[in-house]
Amino acid sequence: MPFIDVAGKQLEYERWVNPVSKPTLVFLHEGLGSLSMWRDFPEQVARRTGCSALAYSRAGYGNSDPADLPRSVDFMHEEAIRVLPEFLQKMQEREVILVGHSDGGSIALIYSATPVVPVRALVLESPHVFVEETTIQSISAAKEQYLRGDLKRRFAKHHGRVDETFLGWSDVWLRPEFAFWNIETFLPEIKIPALVIQGEEDRFGTIQQVEAIKKGCGGPVEICIIPECGHSPHREKPQQTLEQIVSYIERFN
Repeated sequence: MPFIDVAGKQLEYERWVNPVSKPTLVFLHEGLGSLSMWRDFPEQVARRTGCSALAYSRAGYGNSDPADLPRSVDFMHEEAIRVLPEFLQKMQEREVILVGHSDGGSIALIYSATPVVPVRALVLESPHVFVEETTIQSISAAKEQYLRGDLKRRFAKHHGRVDETFLGWSDVWLRPEFAFWNIETFLPEIKIPALVIQGEEDRFGTIQQVEAIKKGCGGPVEICIIPECGHSPHREKPQQTLEQIVSYIERFN
């Protein structure tokens, strides 16, 4: 994969180019995700919609440079306000549709309140706008599984420094002061349309997240709740999620 220097870090990325003039889809991965963990999903969405697409691994993920640890409580703000704008400008993007999963969805929301490169629409998969007790409990359980089970082996396929990736992320979420993390004040400034996709059985967030986004955003918000699905609809229910996203994006082309 090629690399690009953004905010002093070398970040791996991949681009799928379509010559037609449409907004570029920019895929922002989850808190333990990476470029490779998207698998072929960005390519599928790009092919179906006729859009170009971009995906990258944030610092500390995949094969990108290490993150500066320990992370600050406002690490998603830093990503949205400093890193993502620089990335989009260096990639010479003029208009984008942000497709964010979990932490990536939260980053997309923060960025869209004061965008540098214009955003046509948002696709948010399992985003967070505040911290719930179920999220903390599930991250605690995941950390225990990582330390004692086979989760480390599974994640090592996608991250060059797997301990730094997992513990650097889980430890900031489990810090007591992170319980007060909240981005709802950004929502009224977001005037663009948004689609929110949530698994009905998501252990890392409840329908309250979706309701807060719909109530708080300044633009129209559509909601898709997927039954028998957890935190990662594009992996757990790939065809249903793909069809939902493609149908939504086609309205803006």
